[in-house]
Amino acid sequence: MKRMLFLVVSHVLVGVVGFSIGIYTLPILTAPPAPPEEAMERHSQQAVFMGEFRRDLEGSDFLHWGEGSVSVGRQSIAFVGKLAPGPDYKLYLSPEFVETEEDFERLKEQMVRVGDVKTFENFIVYVPEPIDPANYDTVIVWCESFAQFITAARYR
Repeated sequence: MKRMLFLVVSHVLVGVVGFSIGIYTLPILTAPPAPPEEAMERHSQQAVFMGEFRRDLEGSDFLHWGEGSVSVGRQSIAFVGKLAPGPDYKLYLSPEFVETEEDFERLKEQMVRVGDVKTFENFIVYVPEPIDPANYDTVIVWCESFAQFITAARYR
């Protein structure tokens, strides 16, 4: 009986660990290539605002972080740097600086979702027509699937 219980518990534990590793590595394996350097430069030059994603934000940790510069323009948001890999990242604009999950949830009604972040090293997200980044002051990367804060940068 002990042996059977041990086998069940060990198999469940291995399954949970394997599933967790799969959730973490699948986005890395399926991520498209980063945008070409020329495209990054072009979008960065068209920027009206600049900001920095930093690893040391209150809501960031060793699995959820971003580091690099973000250029916010009327038509696109370009990021040069690295993000911790993960699933279902979304880019939001906020009227206030946010650095925790609690702040994000509190202000989510006032934010606007710009689009999907599909790469973990450099990205360009196009700003849909009705959105004006000048009406906001912070850009946020948020993991929608797990309601997890990744990083934020104040750009004005």
